[in-house]
Amino acid sequence: MKRALFTIPLCLILIGMIVTSFVLMGIKPSSSNIPQAQKLAEYSKPAVVRILGYSVVGWQFNNPYDPEVESILSQLNYQTVVGGSGSGAIISSDGYIVTNAHVVEAAQMEDEDIAIAAFDQLVTIMADYFRLDYDTVYDYMLTYTQYTGIQKVIKVILPSGDTFEGDIKSYGAPVNEGKDVAVLKIEGKNLPTLKLGNSDNIQNQDNIWVSGYPAAADSNLLSPDSSLVSSMNAGQISAIDKKTEQGSPVIQINAAATHGNSGGPVINDKGEIIGLLTFRGDTVNGQEVQGFNFSVPVNIVKEFTNQAGAKNTASNTDKLYKEGLELYWGGYYENALEKFEAVQRLYPNHSEIKKFITNSEQRAGDSKTLWSDYKTIFYVVGGTAALLIILLLLYTFAFKAKKRAVTAALAAHQVPPAPPPTPQNTIPDLNNDWKIDVQDIILALQEQQKKQQKKDDG
Repeated sequence: MKRALFTIPLCLILIGMIVTSFVLMGIKPSSSNIPQAQKLAEYSKPAVVRILGYSVVGWQFNNPYDPEVESILSQLNYQTVVGGSGSGAIISSDGYIVTNAHVVEAAQMEDEDIAIAAFDQLVTIMADYFRLDYDTVYDYMLTYTQYTGIQKVIKVILPSGDTFEGDIKSYGAPVNEGKDVAVLKIEGKNLPTLKLGNSDNIQNQDNIWVSGYPAAADSNLLSPDSSLVSSMNAGQISAIDKKTEQGSPVIQINAAATHGNSGGPVINDKGEIIGLLTFRGDTVNGQEVQGFNFSVPVNIVKEFTNQAGAKNTASNTDKLYKEGLELYWGGYYENALEKFEAVQRLYPNHSEIKKFITNSEQRAGDSKTLWSDYKTIFYVVGGTAALLIILLLLYTFAFKAKKRAVTAALAAHQVPPAPPPTPQNTIPDLNNDWKIDVQDIILALQEQQKKQQKKDDG
């Protein structure tokens, strides 16, 4: 009982240590305080790119007696550009990108068609400058102008500012001709990516977000690097059963978008691409009306990624970046810093990583402790505590039970009783099994003394 008063409380303390260690190891970073839209924006931004698809047409003017036209051509560097910009999304770590066919149409057209479009642009410029009738200027320029060459260009600009030449791997058709999808390829590895979802699972009024580089968000008042920052607008799916004149399905959405958004990803609340923005609704009284835009369903997009041989695979960059964000949002800044630095080593040009590294370093002093990093220590301590508990229980109960068993065994096997005590008047003889009367010995000694006395007296 005395042992139990000491060992039982100690066992309870050790059990508490084990339970506490498992509770601490089970604590995971929580980002529940961060709105879902903010998470989606941070996840998707690194993989949303700006795409420039255009052809440059060179001109030669053959009327030396018209210096005014020559002056305008000189200001244009004797070139006009057909095409424009759009948006796209990286879907594989090795550089496959999805966008609209019409975004890169100018680099896909026949030379003759490009020259005709570029000449029309040149005539319009001259007609506006001289305030003349278009047809009159057209006839005049046709007489004295000829093109000298065509350069087709597809550039992919990443959010980091890195620019790559894009190579068309599969191509559908522009908006008014069919499926408005193109798949490009750039050289790269460990690139940030977005996952392709399933447009068969979408429902009317599902929440969606449109990412891209709308022209309406560009301004001469903004810094040059602002053009590298994508915009993300929220909305809902308005209709899911509409089709183009060619019979291709489209998804109607109400998120705000303008030209420049074309080819940009439409993502769901899981961060998956469910479509690519393709065109907007008609103008009303010459005015663009927001909230009526259309996207190509992602399952149509998958037809072209399959043709291109593109695999929708996430990279280690994505994994580490998302883990870092979860830790950062949860307040584990030192642990987040380790993840962000790993991202930087893996993909140094990640558009967001420098910002988060700096913020994590500044907040490291307020960082929480991520106990799961100490699993090995907890397992060693827990194992040792469990062993001590077993030993203490054995000491308290097993050894005590063994002592009781020994006592019981001794009680069951009686020791033969000791012989009765020897009477005081007898002395045992070690050699003979008989006894001598002590009184007789005393009388004999007295008799011998008397004899000796008489002899001495006589």
